[in-house]
Amino acid sequence: MSSPNKGVRTVEVALRWDPSPIGGAAHDLDIVAATYRKDAPQGDPAYVVHFDSRSPDGTITLTRDSRTGQGFGSDEVMKLELERLAADYGRVVVGVVIQQRDGRLAFGDVANTRVAVTEGYTELAGHDFSAVSGATAAVIAEFVRADTGAWSFLDGVRGFETDPESFVSVMGRD
Repeated sequence: MSSPNKGVRTVEVALRWDPSPIGGAAHDLDIVAATYRKDAPQGDPAYVVHFDSRSPDGTITLTRDSRTGQGFGSDEVMKLELERLAADYGRVVVGVVIQQRDGRLAFGDVANTRVAVTEGYTELAGHDFSAVSGATAAVIAEFVRADTGAWSFLDGVRGFETDPESFVSVMGRD
């Protein structure tokens, strides 16, 4: 884990799930990160990173994106280089949302979901979404910058009943 003086620096969020049953609509889960300014940590995000996007400064990138859950290892991976974020930003909220193209799908409907937050080889948190099995989206991690500039990690899973577009506007509100 990071030293107490430096805080959390670079983390990876890795998401995996099993593909839908044969003949069923594909299960498409997405990692989403919302970055908030220090002067508005609960307001609207300054920017959002999700599939087909990255942060304007390249500090938050989705390095792997799956629309089906097929393949080996993690299906989606997001890298967050917190130590490189401009001093204007004081909070980053990371969540997972399920695409709802083919009807309502909750975490409990998707087999073998698992998300892990790691820094280097250290797992900071891991969740299987069982605590929010009826939800269609969930916040899975928060990173907050102290006055010293060091980032801290806040673990916890909060479920939401929302679509992908609406999730972005509510995921950072307490």
